[in-house]
Amino acid sequence: MIASLLVANRGEIACRIVRTCHDLGIRTVAVYSDADEDALHTQLADTAVRLPGASPAETYLRGDLVVKAALAAGADAVHPGYGFLSENAGFARAVRDAGLTWIGPPPAAIEAMASKTRAKRLLGIAPLDHVTDADLPVLVKAAAGGGGRGMRVVRRLADLGAALDAARAEARGAFGDGEVFVEPYVENGRHVEVQLLADTHGTVWTLGTRDCSLQRRHQKVIEEAPAPGLPGELERELCRRAVEAARAVGYTGAGTVEFLVADGRAHFLEMNTRLQVEHPVTEAVFGIDLVALQLRVAEGHALEPAPPAPRGHAVEARLYAEDPAASWAPRTGRLHRLAVPDGVRLDTGYTDGDTVGVHYDPLLAKAVAHAPTRAEAVRRLAGALERAEIHGPVTNRDLLVRSLRHEEFTGGRMDTGFYGRHLAALTTPAPDPLAPLAAALADARDPARSRFGGWRNLPSQPQIKRYALAGEEHEVRYVHTRTGLAADGVRVLHADPTRVVLEADGVRRTYRVARHGERVHVGADVLTALPRFPDPGRQHAPGSLLAPMPGTVVRLAEGVAEGAPVRAGQPLLWLEAMKMEHRVTAPADGTLTALHAAPGTRVEVGHLLAVIEEDDR
Repeated sequence: MIASLLVANRGEIACRIVRTCHDLGIRTVAVYSDADEDALHTQLADTAVRLPGASPAETYLRGDLVVKAALAAGADAVHPGYGFLSENAGFARAVRDAGLTWIGPPPAAIEAMASKTRAKRLLGIAPLDHVTDADLPVLVKAAAGGGGRGMRVVRRLADLGAALDAARAEARGAFGDGEVFVEPYVENGRHVEVQLLADTHGTVWTLGTRDCSLQRRHQKVIEEAPAPGLPGELERELCRRAVEAARAVGYTGAGTVEFLVADGRAHFLEMNTRLQVEHPVTEAVFGIDLVALQLRVAEGHALEPAPPAPRGHAVEARLYAEDPAASWAPRTGRLHRLAVPDGVRLDTGYTDGDTVGVHYDPLLAKAVAHAPTRAEAVRRLAGALERAEIHGPVTNRDLLVRSLRHEEFTGGRMDTGFYGRHLAALTTPAPDPLAPLAAALADARDPARSRFGGWRNLPSQPQIKRYALAGEEHEVRYVHTRTGLAADGVRVLHADPTRVVLEADGVRRTYRVARHGERVHVGADVLTALPRFPDPGRQHAPGSLLAPMPGTVVRLAEGVAEGAPVRAGQPLLWLEAMKMEHRVTAPADGTLTALHAAPGTRVEVGHLLAVIEEDDR
């Protein structure tokens, strides 16, 4: 029996594992980096051990330090969660060699499936050893790890060499393994996976299918269970092949086998020898706790001969601190408020007031809705996200709501090319036209901000406030009257610092308002309060190239130096932010007249990276 368990992870998955352990009466130990000293998972666990440093390579990827922490804290088991060391066979062996219980499959099974090339060959699938024009498009893919890192789609043979180099560099930085391989790229297929759970007595459960087709940068955004619209014969084939893969390596514990489904055929992708990020949708449909079952399997208990019967449908959306309209750039800053309405499961590693930093994945939370039918689950999740209070960095919330309501998704016709086709339309701003007025009226009723309070004996001059909303500047005018605040064309029924009620064209609307510094949240809209006069100190010279996100400069492109000619779209440097590398390119043809970045430089949003003097036309 496990008495004390160390969670070798952070964020929402660490919090989720801790909660199950507490339900089972198991004591918990957290590990944390310096950046995570006050993180939620350290507060929920019974004890916590510091891993000195901030980057993953210094902390959560140091298996020796994690094992040492488990022994020091008196833990007798280790759960790796997902990511980091969860699919590292050497770490699993080190845990076992230290006399601790490993919550996962045998190290040999991890090793067999950890390399996607070995896994494919084990199942009789050979990667492409030589690529010709006839093979295009192809996908360059890291042999180790996951999460979309170390992957590049190649459509021209001339681009293959650069794609291989970039994928190797990213894979080496993310996983410590630069091995990559090439396979055919299946356009617009569906990403479908099978959840497995196997015990040490020979029983292997298949817990239905999941569809994870909505992806950005090969990372999943929305997942659901079961995968909608699969023919029964195809679903049985997927489950059969998943069981065969598990039995081929003597698998035990929770795992997932992933496929790309196109033209009625299933193409094996990989086996993830760990718990998946999207496991809550399977839990909701089968009424189980996969972490609790992982622990039972690790303790040697036998599974029932068959899993519970599934019921209903579940959908999960990943809420990221990122801007989909700006090439999915991650965002950082203080998360003032995160809350969703009742009836939706929220798995998160953040609490109000936490800071979203630059060192880790930008995942804020996972929201999960379960209902008797798919349509009801989708509607419930979209409505909950729309009404959620998310105050802080820019997020993908609006994209999630629009995606869930898109006719392709509601009709079950989505595929992995969904965002390639629809991203522009899904990220077109559609702010509420009354949001700036609501912000101004709430501000006018805030004693801490309003210099003049209420009605005066003399006729009031219009008060003017300016806001930036969805890339545009809005000027708002209102007046104080004997009966309260007034604005042209709109009846002001109520206004206080957090709630404004307006009536326009006979329709009454209530707005929840929250201000944090110069950022004002009005419902789902986010505004920036503008000063009356711009700060000349914030102006930059023409041709200035500014950092689109906070991060670290990891490398410069070859030949990039002051005085060098550049062309529009040419890569200049790469920023590493939240476990991903982001390419920064020249905005126009010209000459690089100044360079303010070098490898290792830490930058914030808006940091001046370079100045390009455009060619005369």
